Amino acid sequence: MNSTVTTAEETNVWGGGNHPLGASYGKLMMWFFLVSDALTFSGFLAAYGFSRFKFIETWPIADEVFTHVPFFHGNYPMIYVAFMTFILIMSSVTMVLAVDAGHKMKKNAVIWYMFATIIGGAIFVGSQAWEWGTFIKGDHGALETKGGRILQFVKADSGERASLSDFAVTIPGERVAHERKNGIWFFDEGELPSYSLNEVIEGFKADPNILIRTELINEEGEKTLLDRQASLAKLADATMVVEGANLIRNEYGSRLFADFFFFITGFHGFHVFSGVVINIIIFFNVILGTYERRGHYEMVEKIGLYWHFVDLVWVFVFTFFYLV
Repeated sequence: MNSTVTTAEETNVWGGGNHPLGASYGKLMMWFFLVSDALTFSGFLAAYGFSRFKFIETWPIADEVFTHVPFFHGNYPMIYVAFMTFILIMSSVTMVLAVDAGHKMKKNAVIWYMFATIIGGAIFVGSQAWEWGTFIKGDHGALETKGGRILQFVKADSGERASLSDFAVTIPGERVAHERKNGIWFFDEGELPSYSLNEVIEGFKADPNILIRTELINEEGEKTLLDRQASLAKLADATMVVEGANLIRNEYGSRLFADFFFFITGFHGFHVFSGVVINIIIFFNVILGTYERRGHYEMVEKIGLYWHFVDLVWVFVFTFFYLV
């Protein structure tokens, strides 16, 4: 009669016997997830890159789009985005320190470093939400042509962008928004822009200091500025007023830019938000002494891998959207 002898190493592959690549089951599964997620982000960024270089002559210039800083008025290109990036990178540093403190079984140090990581992640998510709101609301307003191109306005004397409110006139009785009492018309109408197309055109004609800037990028790497005569002629192609950006229209330029911005930064923002939530759960487990009783802080190390991945992905998103 033959008997089969099974060793502990064969029956308990993940419990202390054979560790593939020297990693526990949990850490190995986290690496599998991160690799698959990296491929997903790579596909998104590759699609963005192909689309951008296909329409490179009309693609919005990041320095002219992301110019806002909360509580400050003025033109501050990329300042706030750089601040967001710095905060996220510093949160990755505090996460490294938390993992290191966990290896040394220093509970209080893990608590404080985890807390700092959570605060950094929350600031980043809040900043990204604010940036979305600003992007959706719009900056100066523009006109859309029959071919879907965007016409922006510039002050001839200073070269600064001109908002619709700087020159548009108010024509009495030009527009009447439906009221709630009108029932289905109220709900179907949609939000009206601040000015009608006719109000913008009449205001433009009355102000000789306003010129039109098209989407086309010239040899100097700037949007093409038309002279007064060409600007007046270009108005004939305008069909509607556009304020802000959404998945259908975009006052900053190419519609694809807004589509990719919402999708890719939103997908990354969801990852950061999820990481903050998981960090909070682990943070309270650390306070309760859960990992102290287990004799290790491997859970902190696993969420640390995820957090570093989110940080690394943002470096690529930041480079593609804001720097290149």
